[in-house]
Amino acid sequence: MGKIARIAALLAAEAERQGPFPVVVSARGGTTDQLLELAAAAGGPDPAAREVDQLLSTGEIASAAQLALALGRCGVPAVSLTGTQAGINVSGPGGNGAVASIDTTRIQAELAAGKVVVVAGFQGVDAVGDVVTLGRGGSDTTAVALAVALGARRCEIYTDVDGVYTVDPRLVADAQILRHVDPDVMTEMAFAGSKVLHPRSAQLAATHGLELHVRDAAGGDSGTVVSRRPLETAPAVSAVACDPRVARVLIRSPHGRDLAPEVLEALSLHAIPVDLVARSGPAEEEFRMGFTIDAGNLDTVRRALREVADPRGATVVIDENVSKVSVVGPGIRARPAYIARITAVLAEAGIDISWVALSANRASVTVARDRRAEAVRLLHREFHADITASQSGGDDAEPLDTVEELKP
Repeated sequence: MGKIARIAALLAAEAERQGPFPVVVSARGGTTDQLLELAAAAGGPDPAAREVDQLLSTGEIASAAQLALALGRCGVPAVSLTGTQAGINVSGPGGNGAVASIDTTRIQAELAAGKVVVVAGFQGVDAVGDVVTLGRGGSDTTAVALAVALGARRCEIYTDVDGVYTVDPRLVADAQILRHVDPDVMTEMAFAGSKVLHPRSAQLAATHGLELHVRDAAGGDSGTVVSRRPLETAPAVSAVACDPRVARVLIRSPHGRDLAPEVLEALSLHAIPVDLVARSGPAEEEFRMGFTIDAGNLDTVRRALREVADPRGATVVIDENVSKVSVVGPGIRARPAYIARITAVLAEAGIDISWVALSANRASVTVARDRRAEAVRLLHREFHADITASQSGGDDAEPLDTVEELKP
């Protein structure tokens, strides 16, 4: 309970300063994996998704109850709420739901009664009253969605790292904390593999103009502020990101039939996003389509694509020996010299690039998994001047009307 007690003390000081506020908590480290093991032990290799969600949701519920108890011990009135009790309505498949709406009536009433409201993240309730979880990192999404629903101007994310880094500090020794990140850039970083924020939470905050502040729950550094500021003359590179947990999927059909609609529909039914999508042209005899996915979805993807491919005589090849490396920054697609530098640096080192994809703020390539660390270090060194310049200027604003998220 040491960490819970420290977090409670931090929140108690904040409550004394500003009065009651809502807090979203995640499960304690390792809890979700332990619960998944329990689900597999009880239900076999393919347990019922509904029951798995019921079980997984208990991790956050336990954290919420413990924190509310610890706050009470600090003399701070507090109440813990499950996602259902907090009015969080979710749609979509089990294990990967999306927040559809939040009825804040209960939360507002508890705040008005002078209580800190501790909400269990990562979960909500669907239209038939079943618990649905939001997928890995779903507590981030809960916190941001709740902040939007309550009309907050700022959401503070307390985690176990100092903030958002220019690159994974485990791969590059001179990684720097980003003091400020544009919301659109943060969204691309999250999708590219930066694990500090869940991609959907970053995207939701960007859509609604919600300021985020990522900081270490243990105190110390001031962390990272995610908010908008003028970017017209900003350097094009803010960070280098790497996602080692990707797999490359290649679908072939010798009959030339366009299977893209069926493939994408099959994946969408399971709420599985794809990246680096490429496909053959309409005039080619053989249909080919490729994309990357989160490797954590491999079992679901295999089953879904088998249903499409087998009846049509198509083949599905999955390569797990790849990683996605991305250079992220505002307007990078509009600066072709940067794309040329990315490919040149990697080619000079003999690192083969298989696929390339561009968005407004991100350039991503796939490389062999055993070369990913080298690729990240080379690109961070190549764009070091841009990354350093991207952090010049701008003062952090004082927090106003915050919703806080804590990761015990």
